[in-house]
Amino acid sequence: MCLSAWLARCWRALIATPRAALAAAILLAALAVSPAVAVQPDEVLDDPALEERARDISAGLRCVVCRNESIDESNATLARDLRLLVRERLVAGDSDTEVVSFIVDRYGEYVLLRPTMAGSNIALWLAPFAILLIGGGLAFVYIRRRGASPAPSEAALSPEEEARLQALLED
Repeated sequence: MCLSAWLARCWRALIATPRAALAAAILLAALAVSPAVAVQPDEVLDDPALEERARDISAGLRCVVCRNESIDESNATLARDLRLLVRERLVAGDSDTEVVSFIVDRYGEYVLLRPTMAGSNIALWLAPFAILLIGGGLAFVYIRRRGASPAPSEAALSPEEEARLQALLED
């Protein structure tokens, strides 16, 4: 029996009764709204305050494998290593900013889900607004020039041109 046939059979058995269908719907809804957290039980710190700090820091760090996913949500091996590194630094007594700066020094500013607005990042933060202003200015100039240009006037045809046009239209 192939996997799809087995899944279809299980699904039909699951929703055979209205009560089972309701239970399946509630289960699916609960799974849909539950947070996606990839932290393994062996990574959790014993001290709840340190664990909360580690979760806060991990939520702001990007998984370099998964791109736009925090290391707290990612199942990648590198994300696990980064989560463990964050916890090691916290246990060693580092502050939150020291932990983040240590990881940024090691992996670059790309690991921050919210990059700082300093240095070369200023151009990235301001570029959309500059492009919008330039586009708006160009549109304004174009519309203004278009409105100021004289309307094209239709020049009357000379008698020779009218005769030639009539000859072409008759053919």
